[in-house]
Amino acid sequence: IDRDSFTPEHERLYHATLEQSLRAGHAILKGGGSALDAVEAATVIMEDAPMFNAGKGAVFTAEAKNELDASIMDGRALQAGAVGGVTTVKNPIRAARAVMEQSPHVLFTNRGAEKFASDNGLEMVDPKYFFTERRWIQIQTWLKQQEAKAKPHAAAEPDRHADYFSTVGCVALDTKGNIAAGTSTGGMTGKRFGRIGDSPIIGAGTYADNRTAGISCTGHGEFFIRHAVAFDVSARMKYANESIKQAAKTVVQETLKKAGGRGGVIG
Repeated sequence: IDRDSFTPEHERLYHATLEQSLRAGHAILKGGGSALDAVEAATVIMEDAPMFNAGKGAVFTAEAKNELDASIMDGRALQAGAVGGVTTVKNPIRAARAVMEQSPHVLFTNRGAEKFASDNGLEMVDPKYFFTERRWIQIQTWLKQQEAKAKPHAAAEPDRHADYFSTVGCVALDTKGNIAAGTSTGGMTGKRFGRIGDSPIIGAGTYADNRTAGISCTGHGEFFIRHAVAFDVSARMKYANESIKQAAKTVVQETLKKAGGRGGVIG
C-alpha cells in the first residue's frame, strides 16, 4: 500500500472489508464447514471490494487492461486449481476451485480459463466491470513515468514496491483438521501482456498440505516463482522440522531479501 495516499477513510474501508471477509470465513468454520468453503467465501468478499488488487480492484496492465490470476489448494490430498490472465471472470477464486474440482487439470489461462468458467456456470462480466478510477489514475501515472525514463538523461527511479502489493489471500483450518489456502490478484501495475505472476502457480504463491501448513503469498511474483516460496515454507517444516513462524521468517527475511525480492506470506 502506498502510505503517502493512504487516508483515514482508506484505512477504515480496508479494515471494514477485512473484517467482513474474516467473519464470512469464520461463520463457515464455526458451523462445521470446510476450510475450502471458508477460503473461497473470504476471498470472494475481497475480490468484490475495490480496495484490493484482486477482482474489482485489480491493477491495469501496460495495455490498460485488467488481467486476473487466482489459485486454491486443498491440503487433504494436495489437490489444486488455478486460472491466469482472465478478463471476464467476476471471481477468479471460484474459477480456480472449479478447475480443481471439475477438471483433471490444475491451471487454465486466458480464453481457455474463461470458457471453462462459463461452461461451469460461473458469473461472467464485461471487462469494464473491473475499472476503478483509483487504478486508472495509477496506470496513467505509471505510463508517464515510463515515458520519462525513456528520455535521454532521465534520472533512474526505483520501481515502486506498492505496484505489486495488495494481492489478497486466505488460509483456513477446519474442525476436521483440513487446511486450505487461496490467493487472488490483478498482478503488477503496468505488467506486460500475458505476464503471469506467482499467485496462480502452486508452490510459488499458494500451497496447502495437511501435514505442514497452508501458505498464501504477496509481493514481487518473479522472485516468489524462482524460489518456490509457498512450497519452501512447507518443505522447511516437513524436512527440517521448523515451526511455521521460523520457516516463514527464514524464507521471507533471508531467502527473498538476499535475492532482491520483497513481499510477505500468511500461513
